[in-house]
Amino acid sequence: MEATPAAALWADRTGKRTYTGYNARGAEVRIGPDDAEGVFSPGELMKLSLAACNLMSADWPLSRRLGRDFRASVGVETEKVEDENRYGCGRVEIVLDLSGLDEQGRADLEEVVRRAVERGCTVGRTLDAGMPHTLSITDAR
Repeated sequence: MEATPAAALWADRTGKRTYTGYNARGAEVRIGPDDAEGVFSPGELMKLSLAACNLMSADWPLSRRLGRDFRASVGVETEKVEDENRYGCGRVEIVLDLSGLDEQGRADLEEVVRRAVERGCTVGRTLDAGMPHTLSITDAR
């Protein structure tokens, strides 16, 4: 199936409950249920988007303080609200080598990073605000 201009992101079904997601820049990601090998579940993609958005938002202030080639990892975990079939509270953790900073430098860095994430992380801001959405069904003919 070919994407329309309105669908800058899309996914095509590749098998039972499995899909390949695409963007207009040529990237691909395999999507499927938690028990399938080699795929991300939709929930994992959402959580990974939150984690990556946090670190991307903090990249500039981190590079100014830790150097252009700083190393970083970011992780995320959520609580599942089973009876509502949704995720509850999420926790993002950015892991950095802070050995070159004193206690005040670390506190200053944390404050700058928090401000950058609050300002720049579209995914986090969207999750905090909630995102109403609609669904339409279209005939492929």
